Amino acid sequence: FTGTDDDPGTLETLARMGFTKPAAVAAMVRDWHHGRMRATRSQRAREILTDLVPALLRIFGGTAAPDAALRRFDEFLSRLPAGVQLFSLFHANPGLLRLVADIMAEAPLLAENLARRPALLDAVLSEAFFAPLPARGALDADLAELLAGARDFEDRLNLLQRWANERRFQLGVQLLHRSLDPASSGGAYADIAETVLNALLPAVAADFARAHGNIPGGEVAVLAMGRLGSREMTPSSDLDLILIYDAPEGSEASDGARPLAISTYYARLCQRLIGAITALTGEGRLYEVDMRLRPSGASGPIATSLARFARYQRESAWTWEHLALTRARVVAGDAALGRRVEAAVATILRLERDPGALVVDVAEMRRRIAHEHPHPPPLDLRNRRGGLVDLEFIAQYLML
Repeated sequence: FTGTDDDPGTLETLARMGFTKPAAVAAMVRDWHHGRMRATRSQRAREILTDLVPALLRIFGGTAAPDAALRRFDEFLSRLPAGVQLFSLFHANPGLLRLVADIMAEAPLLAENLARRPALLDAVLSEAFFAPLPARGALDADLAELLAGARDFEDRLNLLQRWANERRFQLGVQLLHRSLDPASSGGAYADIAETVLNALLPAVAADFARAHGNIPGGEVAVLAMGRLGSREMTPSSDLDLILIYDAPEGSEASDGARPLAISTYYARLCQRLIGAITALTGEGRLYEVDMRLRPSGASGPIATSLARFARYQRESAWTWEHLALTRARVVAGDAALGRRVEAAVATILRLERDPGALVVDVAEMRRRIAHEHPHPPPLDLRNRRGGLVDLEFIAQYLML
């Protein structure tokens, strides 16, 4: 690979290894040897890589998609500031190289995350990496210990993103290696999201209060809907949230240097929270957030009082909104307010309904979704007749 032209014997060997485009593979490896990326510019890095290449090509050639896997690995290398440490690590740990090859071949989302944040590999070397995710209490304690050293809010946000990325990467690799049961992975991903929200909300509230003070006796709770609410999250799930607040009767404004009316205060506080969740930094983004399930949808206020939420759901909500409420669960915020919110949700779900009108409403909503996916492919287990969407509609209909 150190010359300028393809060696016919090398191309034949690459083809036998399983690569369908051996000339492209040879050109890629040649670029590594010529030091055309930062990771291979040092003489020592190229020496280690020369020793590593035969094993590397054998391992990648044995994956499910050798050419695509090696392309993703090339992208991963192109993001590295240096290569000596990583190449030495691969040389000493062939199992780690095999793991990376599997990720590049079979898990594009994990490969993309790894290419953006190569430091994620550090976590793989810890003894606990393939152990089951700890319980929520242990996750809270682990994150709190990490955040104890945060210098300011921005540093806290970066640490939160790093922690969440490492934990999600850990679950993704465990799914890939079948050491995590897919049926229970949804709850594990939800535990990570809840831990993040419970650490982030107080930090955002404290930062916001420095300018605007607090609402005496006022509290806020985060109501999770969708996959977070039902603990069925996937690696790419966003967060469906409704933000609900409550304040004592007679309260008018916050008590800070720049006081705000109650509704304005909580609207801006919740905007800050969503901004922190979706902020893109050098560590990436925590989550995308979907607020369309809040009362009145995209046109409704970003934060809703408990009284308005209960009144809207009781008097104005559509059937599909009540179906969505079957997954609702408070995941962060004041515990006492959370209990009142969940009691209000339970009351709404237990309202007496006309069974005939309900089944017509649900069938019509299912028909609309089917119209959006008229020809689902054979392996679309979600949208095919008798698939997951049908099961969800049936279960939610029966709950109502």
